Amino acid sequence: MSDAIITVENLSKKYLVGHQTAPRGRSRYVALRDVVGREMRNLARKAIDGARGRQILQGDEVDEFWALKGVSFEVKQGEVLGIIGRNGAGKSTLLKILSRITEPTQGRVTLRGRVASMLEVSTGFHPELTGRENIFLNGAILGMTRAEIKCKFDEIVAFAEVERFLDTPVKHFSSGMYVRLAFAVAAHLEPEILVVDEVLAVGDAEFQRKCLGKMDDSARHEGRTVVFVSHNLGVITRMCPTVIWLDSGSIREQGAAREVIADYLSNFGSDQERVVLLDNAPRPHWLADGGLRFRSLEWLSDLPLRHGEPVKVRIRLSSRVPVSRVGVGIGFSSLEGTRILTYDTDFREDDRPDLSMPGNYSVDVGFGALLLGPDVYSLDVECRLGGSYVLDKVSGCSHVEVIGGPTTPSFISQNCSGVRLASESSWALATQSDRLQFVGPTI
Repeated sequence: MSDAIITVENLSKKYLVGHQTAPRGRSRYVALRDVVGREMRNLARKAIDGARGRQILQGDEVDEFWALKGVSFEVKQGEVLGIIGRNGAGKSTLLKILSRITEPTQGRVTLRGRVASMLEVSTGFHPELTGRENIFLNGAILGMTRAEIKCKFDEIVAFAEVERFLDTPVKHFSSGMYVRLAFAVAAHLEPEILVVDEVLAVGDAEFQRKCLGKMDDSARHEGRTVVFVSHNLGVITRMCPTVIWLDSGSIREQGAAREVIADYLSNFGSDQERVVLLDNAPRPHWLADGGLRFRSLEWLSDLPLRHGEPVKVRIRLSSRVPVSRVGVGIGFSSLEGTRILTYDTDFREDDRPDLSMPGNYSVDVGFGALLLGPDVYSLDVECRLGGSYVLDKVSGCSHVEVIGGPTTPSFISQNCSGVRLASESSWALATQSDRLQFVGPTI
Protein backbone atom coordinates (compact mmCIF):
# COMPACT_ATOMS: atom_id res chain seq x y z
CA MET A 1 0.00 0.00 0.00
CA SER A 2 1.30 3.46 -0.89
CA ASP A 3 2.29 5.79 1.95
CA ALA A 4 0.77 8.75 0.05
CA ILE A 5 -2.11 10.60 1.69
CA ILE A 6 -3.27 11.93 -1.72
CA THR A 7 -3.11 9.78 -4.83
CA VAL A 8 -4.25 11.20 -8.19
CA GLU A 9 -4.38 8.71 -11.07
CA ASN A 10 -4.97 9.71 -14.70
CA LEU A 11 -7.35 12.49 -13.67
CA SER A 12 -9.34 14.27 -16.38
CA LYS A 13 -12.21 16.73 -16.29
CA LYS A 14 -14.34 17.62 -19.31
CA TYR A 15 -16.76 20.54 -19.59
CA LEU A 16 -19.28 21.18 -22.33
CA VAL A 17 -19.23 24.73 -23.65
CA GLY A 18 -22.13 26.19 -25.63
CA HIS A 19 -21.72 29.14 -27.99
CA GLN A 20 -23.84 31.10 -30.42
CA THR A 21 -23.20 30.94 -34.17
CA ALA A 22 -24.53 33.18 -36.90
CA PRO A 23 -26.39 31.57 -39.83
CA ARG A 24 -24.10 30.85 -42.76
CA GLY A 25 -24.03 33.66 -45.27
CA ARG A 26 -26.12 35.88 -42.98
CA SER A 27 -23.58 37.43 -40.62
CA ARG A 28 -25.08 40.89 -41.12
CA TYR A 29 -28.80 40.07 -41.43
CA VAL A 30 -30.88 37.59 -39.42
CA ALA A 31 -34.53 37.07 -40.35
CA LEU A 32 -37.27 36.40 -37.80
CA ARG A 33 -37.70 32.83 -39.11
CA ASP A 34 -34.01 32.17 -38.35
CA VAL A 35 -34.40 33.35 -34.78
CA VAL A 36 -37.61 31.34 -34.24
CA GLY A 37 -36.12 28.20 -35.81
CA ARG A 38 -32.94 28.49 -33.75
CA GLU A 39 -34.84 28.96 -30.49
CA MET A 40 -37.10 25.99 -31.24
CA ARG A 41 -34.06 23.78 -31.88
CA ASN A 42 -32.40 24.99 -28.65
CA LEU A 43 -35.62 24.38 -26.69
CA ALA A 44 -35.90 20.84 -28.04
CA ARG A 45 -32.24 20.10 -27.28
CA LYS A 46 -32.55 21.45 -23.71
CA ALA A 47 -35.67 19.34 -23.10
CA ILE A 48 -33.87 16.19 -24.29
CA ASP A 49 -30.76 17.00 -22.20
CA GLY A 50 -32.91 17.64 -19.13
CA ALA A 51 -34.84 14.40 -19.57
CA ARG A 52 -31.58 12.43 -19.89
CA GLY A 53 -29.97 14.16 -16.90
CA ARG A 54 -27.31 15.92 -18.96
CA GLN A 55 -25.94 19.41 -18.53
CA ILE A 56 -28.23 22.07 -20.05
CA LEU A 57 -26.29 24.60 -22.12
CA GLN A 58 -27.04 27.88 -23.87
CA GLY A 59 -26.05 28.24 -27.52
CA ASP A 60 -26.41 26.68 -30.93
CA GLU A 61 -23.32 24.50 -30.79
CA VAL A 62 -21.64 22.55 -28.01
CA ASP A 63 -17.88 21.98 -27.80
CA GLU A 64 -15.84 19.88 -25.41
CA PHE A 65 -13.27 21.56 -23.18
CA TRP A 66 -10.83 19.46 -21.14
CA ALA A 67 -9.87 21.49 -18.06
CA LEU A 68 -7.66 18.58 -16.89
CA LYS A 69 -6.20 15.77 -18.97
CA GLY A 70 -4.30 12.75 -17.63
CA VAL A 71 -3.01 14.29 -14.38
CA SER A 72 -1.24 11.89 -12.00
CA PHE A 73 0.78 12.56 -8.84
CA GLU A 74 1.11 11.61 -5.17
CA VAL A 75 1.47 13.70 -2.02
CA LYS A 76 2.88 12.22 1.16
CA GLN A 77 1.76 13.05 4.69
CA GLY A 78 3.26 16.28 5.99
CA GLU A 79 4.26 17.47 2.52
CA VAL A 80 3.48 20.99 1.27
CA LEU A 81 2.78 20.86 -2.47
CA GLY A 82 2.65 24.03 -4.56
CA ILE A 83 0.74 24.27 -7.83
CA ILE A 84 1.54 26.98 -10.35
CA GLY A 85 0.40 27.80 -13.86
CA ARG A 86 -1.26 30.48 -15.92
CA ASN A 87 -4.92 31.42 -15.57
CA GLY A 88 -6.99 28.65 -17.16
CA ALA A 89 -4.30 26.00 -16.66
CA GLY A 90 -6.65 23.86 -14.53
CA LYS A 91 -5.41 24.72 -11.02
CA SER A 92 -8.80 25.61 -9.51
CA THR A 93 -10.49 22.65 -11.22
CA LEU A 94 -7.92 20.31 -9.66
CA LEU A 95 -8.51 21.78 -6.19
CA LYS A 96 -12.28 21.48 -6.58
CA ILE A 97 -11.89 17.79 -7.40
CA LEU A 98 -9.54 17.27 -4.44
CA SER A 99 -12.12 19.02 -2.24
CA ARG A 100 -14.88 16.75 -3.60
CA ILE A 101 -16.84 19.70 -4.92
CA THR A 102 -16.55 18.56 -8.55
CA GLU A 103 -16.62 15.01 -9.90
CA PRO A 104 -13.88 13.99 -12.35
CA THR A 105 -14.79 12.82 -15.84
CA GLN A 106 -12.06 10.19 -15.86
CA GLY A 107 -9.50 8.90 -13.41
CA ARG A 108 -9.49 8.52 -9.67
CA VAL A 109 -8.51 10.50 -6.57
CA THR A 110 -7.77 8.72 -3.29
CA LEU A 111 -7.77 10.83 -0.13
CA ARG A 112 -6.69 9.21 3.13
CA GLY A 113 -7.94 11.78 5.60
CA ARG A 114 -10.34 14.64 6.17
CA VAL A 115 -10.07 17.60 3.80
CA ALA A 116 -10.56 21.27 4.65
CA SER A 117 -10.54 23.64 1.69
CA MET A 118 -10.41 27.37 1.04
CA LEU A 119 -11.23 27.93 -2.60
CA GLU A 120 -13.31 31.10 -2.51
CA VAL A 121 -13.88 33.79 0.07
CA SER A 122 -17.32 32.50 1.07
CA THR A 123 -16.69 28.75 0.71
CA GLY A 124 -18.61 26.78 3.34
CA PHE A 125 -20.18 29.83 4.99
CA HIS A 126 -23.90 30.54 5.23
CA PRO A 127 -24.36 34.32 4.82
CA GLU A 128 -27.35 34.54 7.17
CA LEU A 129 -25.57 32.80 10.06
CA THR A 130 -23.25 34.59 12.47
CA GLY A 131 -19.53 34.03 12.64
CA ARG A 132 -20.01 31.89 15.76
CA GLU A 133 -22.64 29.71 14.08
CA ASN A 134 -20.52 29.31 10.94
CA ILE A 135 -17.60 28.02 12.99
CA PHE A 136 -19.81 25.18 14.29
CA LEU A 137 -21.31 24.64 10.82
CA ASN A 138 -17.88 24.29 9.20
CA GLY A 139 -16.72 21.98 11.94
CA ALA A 140 -19.75 19.76 11.46
CA ILE A 141 -19.11 19.64 7.68
CA LEU A 142 -15.56 18.48 8.44
CA GLY A 143 -16.92 15.71 10.64
CA MET A 144 -15.99 17.27 14.01
CA THR A 145 -18.17 16.80 17.06
CA ARG A 146 -19.53 19.79 18.93
CA ALA A 147 -17.20 19.04 21.84
CA GLU A 148 -14.15 19.02 19.52
CA ILE A 149 -15.17 22.36 18.00
CA LYS A 150 -15.64 23.90 21.47
CA CYS A 151 -12.10 22.88 22.42
CA LYS A 152 -10.73 24.80 19.43
CA PHE A 153 -13.21 27.67 19.48
CA ASP A 154 -11.10 30.20 21.44
CA GLU A 155 -8.02 29.50 19.28
CA ILE A 156 -10.05 30.05 16.11
CA VAL A 157 -11.48 33.35 17.31
CA ALA A 158 -8.10 34.62 18.53
CA PHE A 159 -6.41 33.72 15.23
CA ALA A 160 -9.15 35.33 13.10
CA GLU A 161 -9.19 38.54 15.20
CA VAL A 162 -12.92 39.07 14.64
CA GLU A 163 -14.10 38.95 18.29
CA ARG A 164 -16.16 42.14 17.97
CA PHE A 165 -18.15 40.76 15.04
CA LEU A 166 -18.49 37.16 16.14
CA ASP A 167 -22.27 37.40 16.56
CA THR A 168 -22.80 39.38 13.35
CA PRO A 169 -24.16 37.60 10.23
CA VAL A 170 -21.20 36.98 7.95
CA LYS A 171 -23.00 38.59 5.01
CA HIS A 172 -21.96 41.88 6.65
CA PHE A 173 -18.28 40.84 6.83
CA SER A 174 -15.70 42.40 4.55
CA SER A 175 -13.78 40.05 2.25
CA GLY A 176 -10.78 40.30 4.57
CA MET A 177 -12.84 39.29 7.61
CA TYR A 178 -14.31 36.40 5.61
CA VAL A 179 -10.83 35.12 4.82
CA ARG A 180 -9.62 35.51 8.40
CA LEU A 181 -12.45 33.44 9.81
CA ALA A 182 -12.52 30.88 7.01
CA PHE A 183 -8.80 30.18 7.24
CA ALA A 184 -8.88 30.05 11.03
CA VAL A 185 -11.64 27.43 10.95
CA ALA A 186 -9.95 25.36 8.23
CA ALA A 187 -6.54 25.43 9.92
CA HIS A 188 -7.63 24.75 13.51
CA LEU A 189 -10.21 22.00 13.13
CA GLU A 190 -7.45 19.45 12.51
CA PRO A 191 -8.07 18.14 8.99
CA GLU A 192 -5.39 15.83 7.67
CA ILE A 193 -5.39 17.66 4.31
CA LEU A 194 -5.61 21.44 3.83
CA VAL A 195 -6.37 22.74 0.32
CA VAL A 196 -5.80 26.48 -0.20
CA ASP A 197 -6.36 28.51 -3.36
CA GLU A 198 -5.22 32.08 -4.13
CA VAL A 199 -7.93 33.32 -1.74
CA LEU A 200 -5.29 34.32 0.85
CA ALA A 201 -4.33 37.21 -1.42
CA VAL A 202 -7.46 39.00 -0.16
CA GLY A 203 -5.99 39.37 3.34
CA ASP A 204 -3.52 42.03 4.38
CA ALA A 205 0.22 41.36 4.39
CA GLU A 206 0.45 40.71 8.13
CA PHE A 207 -2.40 38.20 8.06
CA GLN A 208 -0.88 36.45 5.04
CA ARG A 209 2.35 35.98 6.99
CA LYS A 210 0.34 34.64 9.89
CA CYS A 211 -1.49 32.14 7.64
CA LEU A 212 1.68 30.99 5.91
CA GLY A 213 3.35 30.50 9.28
CA LYS A 214 0.39 28.43 10.46
CA MET A 215 0.47 26.24 7.33
CA ASP A 216 4.21 25.71 7.67
CA ASP A 217 3.88 24.85 11.35
CA SER A 218 0.99 22.46 10.64
CA ALA A 219 3.04 20.60 8.06
CA ARG A 220 6.31 20.48 10.04
CA HIS A 221 5.03 19.71 13.52
CA GLU A 222 1.54 18.27 13.08
CA GLY A 223 2.09 16.18 9.95
CA ARG A 224 -0.66 17.96 8.05
CA THR A 225 -0.60 17.86 4.25
CA VAL A 226 -1.07 21.16 2.40
CA VAL A 227 -1.90 21.68 -1.29
CA PHE A 228 -1.35 25.34 -2.09
CA VAL A 229 -2.12 27.30 -5.29
CA SER A 230 -0.72 30.79 -5.68
CA HIS A 231 0.54 33.20 -8.32
CA ASN A 232 2.98 34.58 -5.74
CA LEU A 233 6.07 32.63 -6.73
CA GLY A 234 8.04 33.95 -3.77
CA VAL A 235 5.55 32.41 -1.36
CA ILE A 236 5.50 29.16 -3.34
CA THR A 237 9.30 28.95 -3.24
CA ARG A 238 9.41 29.65 0.49
CA MET A 239 6.58 27.30 1.46
CA CYS A 240 6.71 24.37 -0.96
CA PRO A 241 9.67 22.01 -1.42
CA THR A 242 7.82 20.38 -4.34
CA VAL A 243 5.93 22.19 -7.11
CA ILE A 244 3.68 21.05 -9.96
CA TRP A 245 3.47 23.23 -13.05
CA LEU A 246 0.10 22.84 -14.79
CA ASP A 247 -0.14 23.85 -18.43
CA SER A 248 -3.39 23.57 -20.42
CA GLY A 249 -4.75 20.94 -18.03
CA SER A 250 -1.66 18.69 -17.97
CA ILE A 251 1.42 18.48 -15.78
CA ARG A 252 4.22 20.23 -17.64
CA GLU A 253 6.84 19.69 -14.92
CA GLN A 254 7.06 18.44 -11.35
CA GLY A 255 10.02 18.69 -9.00
CA ALA A 256 11.99 20.97 -6.68
CA ALA A 257 10.44 24.43 -6.37
CA ARG A 258 13.34 26.53 -7.62
CA GLU A 259 13.97 24.45 -10.74
CA VAL A 260 10.31 24.26 -11.75
CA ILE A 261 9.68 27.97 -11.15
CA ALA A 262 12.80 28.95 -13.11
CA ASP A 263 11.63 26.83 -16.05
CA TYR A 264 8.11 28.25 -15.75
CA LEU A 265 9.32 31.85 -15.86
CA SER A 266 11.79 31.33 -18.68
CA ASN A 267 9.15 29.52 -20.75
CA PHE A 268 6.19 31.81 -20.29
CA GLY A 269 8.12 35.03 -20.33
CA SER A 270 7.10 36.90 -17.21
CA ASP A 271 10.59 38.23 -17.73
CA GLN A 272 9.73 39.03 -21.37
CA GLU A 273 6.99 41.51 -20.47
CA ARG A 274 8.52 44.76 -21.59
CA VAL A 275 5.70 46.82 -20.04
CA VAL A 276 4.38 45.92 -16.59
CA LEU A 277 1.05 47.57 -15.73
CA LEU A 278 0.84 48.73 -12.10
CA ASP A 279 -2.58 50.43 -11.92
CA ASN A 280 -4.39 47.49 -10.35
CA ALA A 281 -1.45 45.82 -8.62
CA PRO A 282 -2.06 45.16 -4.88
CA ARG A 283 -0.65 47.65 -2.39
CA PRO A 284 0.08 47.22 1.35
CA HIS A 285 -3.02 47.66 3.50
CA TRP A 286 -1.35 50.42 5.53
CA LEU A 287 -0.63 52.55 2.47
CA ALA A 288 -2.96 55.53 2.33
CA ASP A 289 -3.79 57.02 -1.06
CA GLY A 290 -1.57 60.08 -1.00
CA GLY A 291 -2.58 61.20 -4.45
CA LEU A 292 0.36 59.61 -6.30
CA ARG A 293 0.21 56.23 -8.01
CA PHE A 294 2.46 54.14 -10.24
CA ARG A 295 0.96 53.40 -13.67
CA SER A 296 3.52 51.24 -15.45
CA LEU A 297 7.11 50.08 -15.63
CA GLU A 298 8.78 49.70 -19.03
CA TRP A 299 12.14 48.06 -19.69
CA LEU A 300 14.20 50.13 -22.12
CA SER A 301 16.96 47.49 -22.17
CA ASP A 302 16.95 44.11 -23.89
CA LEU A 303 15.40 41.20 -22.00
CA PRO A 304 16.47 39.04 -20.31
CA LEU A 305 18.77 41.36 -18.38
CA ARG A 306 22.48 40.59 -18.45
CA HIS A 307 24.94 40.63 -15.59
CA GLY A 308 27.51 43.43 -15.98
CA GLU A 309 25.52 45.24 -18.66
CA PRO A 310 23.84 48.68 -18.26
CA VAL A 311 20.09 48.64 -17.60
CA LYS A 312 17.51 51.35 -18.14
CA VAL A 313 13.88 51.37 -17.08
CA ARG A 314 11.06 53.93 -17.46
CA ILE A 315 8.47 54.34 -14.72
CA ARG A 316 5.23 56.20 -15.36
CA LEU A 317 3.17 57.64 -12.52
CA SER A 318 0.37 60.11 -11.99
CA SER A 319 -0.21 62.66 -9.27
CA ARG A 320 -3.54 64.26 -8.37
CA VAL A 321 -1.88 66.82 -6.08
CA PRO A 322 1.47 68.67 -6.05
CA VAL A 323 4.19 66.55 -4.41
CA SER A 324 7.64 67.73 -3.35
CA ARG A 325 11.00 65.97 -2.93
CA VAL A 326 10.06 62.73 -4.71
CA GLY A 327 12.35 59.69 -4.92
CA VAL A 328 11.90 56.31 -6.59
CA GLY A 329 13.43 52.97 -5.57
CA ILE A 330 13.63 49.75 -7.61
CA GLY A 331 14.37 46.61 -5.64
CA PHE A 332 15.35 43.07 -6.63
CA SER A 333 14.45 40.28 -4.20
CA SER A 334 15.00 36.55 -4.21
CA LEU A 335 12.01 34.30 -4.84
CA GLU A 336 12.04 33.59 -1.09
CA GLY A 337 11.33 37.28 -0.49
CA THR A 338 14.76 38.50 0.69
CA ARG A 339 15.79 41.89 -0.72
CA ILE A 340 19.15 41.55 -2.46
CA LEU A 341 19.74 44.82 -4.28
CA THR A 342 18.06 48.23 -4.46
CA TYR A 343 18.62 51.11 -6.86
CA ASP A 344 17.47 54.56 -5.64
CA THR A 345 17.12 57.85 -7.50
CA ASP A 346 17.47 60.04 -4.40
CA PHE A 347 20.79 59.28 -2.71
CA ARG A 348 21.38 63.03 -2.69
CA GLU A 349 18.94 65.73 -1.58
CA ASP A 350 19.21 67.52 -4.93
CA ASP A 351 18.05 64.35 -6.70
CA ARG A 352 14.54 64.75 -5.28
CA PRO A 353 12.45 66.82 -7.71
CA ASP A 354 9.20 68.63 -6.99
CA LEU A 355 6.11 67.63 -8.97
CA SER A 356 4.59 71.08 -8.71
CA MET A 357 1.46 70.37 -10.77
CA PRO A 358 -0.99 67.45 -10.86
CA GLY A 359 -0.56 65.30 -13.95
CA ASN A 360 1.23 62.33 -15.51
CA TYR A 361 4.99 61.98 -15.15
CA SER A 362 7.71 59.56 -16.17
CA VAL A 363 11.19 58.92 -14.83
CA ASP A 364 13.98 57.04 -16.62
CA VAL A 365 16.25 55.16 -14.20
CA GLY A 366 19.64 53.82 -15.27
CA PHE A 367 21.50 51.16 -13.28
CA GLY A 368 24.95 51.29 -14.88
CA ALA A 369 26.48 47.79 -14.81
CA LEU A 370 23.93 45.35 -13.33
CA LEU A 371 25.50 43.63 -10.33
CA LEU A 372 23.03 40.76 -9.97
CA GLY A 373 24.25 37.26 -10.75
CA PRO A 374 22.29 34.94 -13.05
CA ASP A 375 18.97 33.93 -11.44
CA VAL A 376 15.27 34.82 -11.35
CA TYR A 377 14.32 37.78 -9.15
CA SER A 378 11.14 39.43 -7.90
CA LEU A 379 10.82 43.14 -8.70
CA ASP A 380 9.58 45.83 -6.26
CA VAL A 381 9.00 49.54 -6.90
CA GLU A 382 8.53 52.32 -4.36
CA CYS A 383 7.98 56.06 -4.46
CA ARG A 384 8.89 58.20 -1.45
CA LEU A 385 8.38 61.76 -0.28
CA GLY A 386 11.62 63.00 1.25
CA GLY A 387 13.76 60.27 2.74
CA SER A 388 11.17 57.90 4.19
CA TYR A 389 7.45 58.73 3.73
CA VAL A 390 6.05 56.15 1.27
CA LEU A 391 3.67 57.51 -1.35
CA ASP A 392 3.21 54.28 -3.33
CA LYS A 393 4.67 50.79 -3.20
CA VAL A 394 4.16 47.65 -5.28
CA SER A 395 5.95 44.48 -4.18
CA GLY A 396 6.46 41.53 -6.51
CA CYS A 397 5.05 43.41 -9.50
CA SER A 398 7.03 41.24 -11.92
CA HIS A 399 9.66 38.51 -12.16
CA VAL A 400 12.82 39.15 -14.13
CA GLU A 401 15.55 36.81 -15.27
CA VAL A 402 19.20 37.80 -15.22
CA ILE A 403 21.65 35.83 -17.37
CA GLY A 404 25.40 35.99 -17.77
CA GLY A 405 26.79 38.77 -19.94
CA PRO A 406 29.76 38.68 -22.36
CA THR A 407 32.18 39.77 -19.62
CA THR A 408 30.71 37.64 -16.81
CA PRO A 409 33.31 35.24 -15.34
CA SER A 410 32.42 31.58 -15.73
CA PHE A 411 32.36 30.93 -11.96
CA ILE A 412 29.62 33.57 -11.60
CA SER A 413 27.60 32.28 -14.56
CA GLN A 414 27.68 28.73 -13.25
CA ASN A 415 26.96 29.26 -9.58
CA CYS A 416 25.82 32.66 -8.46
CA SER A 417 22.73 34.52 -7.39
CA GLY A 418 22.69 37.82 -5.60
CA VAL A 419 25.55 40.29 -5.82
CA ARG A 420 29.25 39.55 -6.19
CA LEU A 421 31.66 42.49 -6.32
CA ALA A 422 35.28 42.80 -7.35
CA SER A 423 37.77 43.80 -4.69
CA GLU A 424 41.33 45.08 -4.59
CA SER A 425 44.00 42.62 -3.53
CA SER A 426 47.75 42.36 -3.18
CA TRP A 427 49.59 39.04 -3.35
CA ALA A 428 53.11 38.24 -2.23
CA LEU A 429 55.24 35.21 -1.42
CA ALA A 430 55.23 34.77 2.34
CA THR A 431 58.60 34.84 4.14
CA GLN A 432 59.54 32.34 6.83
CA SER A 433 58.44 34.70 9.59
CA ASP A 434 55.05 35.34 7.89
CA ARG A 435 54.10 31.70 7.70
CA LEU A 436 51.49 30.42 10.13
CA GLN A 437 52.76 28.14 12.86
CA PHE A 438 50.47 25.11 13.37
CA VAL A 439 50.56 23.20 16.61
CA GLY A 440 49.29 19.64 16.39
CA PRO A 441 50.10 16.14 15.32
CA THR A 442 52.34 15.62 12.34
CA ILE A 443 50.65 13.94 9.38
